[in-house]
Amino acid sequence: MSLAYGIHAVLEALKSGRVEKVCVERGQKNPRIGEILDLCRQKHVPFSLEERAWLDRKSGGERHQGALCYISEMPTLGVEEVLAKAGSPGLLLVLDGVEDPHNLGAILRSAEVAGVDGVFLPQRRSAPLGAAAVKASAGASAHLRIARGGNTAQLLEQLKEAGYWIAGLDAGPGKMIWELDFTVPAVLVLGGEAGGLHRLVKEKCDFLAAIPMRGNVNSYNVSVAAGIALYEVLRQRAKR
Repeated sequence: MSLAYGIHAVLEALKSGRVEKVCVERGQKNPRIGEILDLCRQKHVPFSLEERAWLDRKSGGERHQGALCYISEMPTLGVEEVLAKAGSPGLLLVLDGVEDPHNLGAILRSAEVAGVDGVFLPQRRSAPLGAAAVKASAGASAHLRIARGGNTAQLLEQLKEAGYWIAGLDAGPGKMIWELDFTVPAVLVLGGEAGGLHRLVKEKCDFLAAIPMRGNVNSYNVSVAAGIALYEVLRQRAKR
C-alpha cells in the first residue's frame, strides 16, 4: 500500500477507485477538503480527521495541504495486456533507468495528459511507484496502464514485432524530434538522469531523436524532455 498526499493527488486517487482510506486535517475550511469528504461518502471510502502534526509526520514533512490517502498497490500489467488495450495508432513510453521518483511522477503526469497507452518500467534501475512519485504525478499515475519488465532491449524487440516504431531520445547526433513520423504506432524511449540511454537499448531503437538546445547545459531534465517529445507526437497527430 502506498501513500499519496496533496489535495489534487487525493482527489485523482479517489476517482481511480483504489483508495483504502483518506485522512484530512481536523478543522480544515478549504472547500476542496469538503470535496474530498463528499467523494469519500459517495464512494464509501473510510476517512478520519487528524491533527496537522500527525499529517506532517505521515508525509515526512512534505507539503500535504491537509489531505493524504492510502492507495492499494498499483496493478502492473504484462506487455500483452498493455498492447491489447492500446488505441490506434498506439503510443507507448519506455523508461530506461529513471531513478528519481519526482522525475518519474512528472513523466507519468505528462504521459497521462498526452493519452499514452502504456508505460513500461524496468524491474531494476527504476524509481519506485511510491508516495513521492504518486504525489509528483498529481494523481495521474492512478489512471495509467503501467507494466514492469525485465530486459528493456528484449521488450523493444517485442514491441517491434507488434508493429511499433521505436524512437529513443538522445542528446547525441541524430534527427531532430520533428523529423520523425509519429503518426504511426510509436514507442518513445527515455534514458536515466545520469547516463541517458544504455548502449544496447540505443542499438534496439529504429531512430534516435534529439531536442534542440542552445544553452551551456548539455541536456534537458528527463521529465521536461518527455513533455516536449509527447507534445510533438500530439502535434503531428492532431495535424494529420
